[in-house]
Amino acid sequence: MRRIDFFGGPMVAAVGVCIAALSAGTSGRQVATAPAGQVAAQPPAVPKPIEPPSPFVPEGFTAIFNGRDLTGWHISTTNHHGTTPAYRVLHGMIVGTQNPLGQGGILLTDRKYRNLELYVEVKPDYGCDSGLFLRSSEGGEAYQVTMDYLPGGGMGGIYGERLTGVGGRGNAPGAGRGAAATTPPAPPATPPPPPVVGGIPLGSTTSQGTAAWMKAWKREDWNAVRVRFVGEVPHITVWINDQQITDFTDTANHAAGGITEGPIAIQVHGGNRWVPGGLWRWRTIAVKELPADAK
Repeated sequence: MRRIDFFGGPMVAAVGVCIAALSAGTSGRQVATAPAGQVAAQPPAVPKPIEPPSPFVPEGFTAIFNGRDLTGWHISTTNHHGTTPAYRVLHGMIVGTQNPLGQGGILLTDRKYRNLELYVEVKPDYGCDSGLFLRSSEGGEAYQVTMDYLPGGGMGGIYGERLTGVGGRGNAPGAGRGAAATTPPAPPATPPPPPVVGGIPLGSTTSQGTAAWMKAWKREDWNAVRVRFVGEVPHITVWINDQQITDFTDTANHAAGGITEGPIAIQVHGGNRWVPGGLWRWRTIAVKELPADAK
């Protein structure tokens, strides 16, 4: 060492002082250490994904929704209710809603079906109108099993979606078998009772209503809907939670263009037959194809 006078003051310089500055390593990386007495922060624990339960598929049926994505399905681009893109898969189920509010649409199978049994598990929000379309056209002309879950609606009836001549809605076993459409009766002089859902009319605590679906339906829970659709002249039977709701035979084949096979579709109704933020949910969708001569 040598003594240096710097700006008039004494200073001692040591050769090789810079070596100590490199003692942290020569790679250029810095190692973060917690201050004395503190524990180094750990990354947050991320919960493992929960696998949704496997859907129930009845014996002899084949699932046509895989629980992961919409493979095998597509949204109609010509449906008169709209072309809502808001069909998505969430937690092992298909979730549908209006988007934008007021615009509905239908989600169709890529495949066409003739005679079949259809099994679906559904859980809708009250106030939202849907339907199951059978032997549908691409635009949604179809025999529809009504899923009108709103005041004044009916569940499990038969309706001709843009079809002419479909007789009746068949909202009870045996009703509408071969019957032609009739003029609805005049409205009663007194207001009708409040709508009944799951045996409990909205806005009331007393049980009212005699429709079969109201007795079978489980409000705010999953419900199993099974449809048997057979014949060139369609014979349609509907069960909700294993209770027969409808037994309907049309007077002729009124399907669009006289088709005897077509896609299956699920619907988000357009217009004001929906509530803001409301959803329809479909958990299991499965079919059992039946022989061409099934009755």
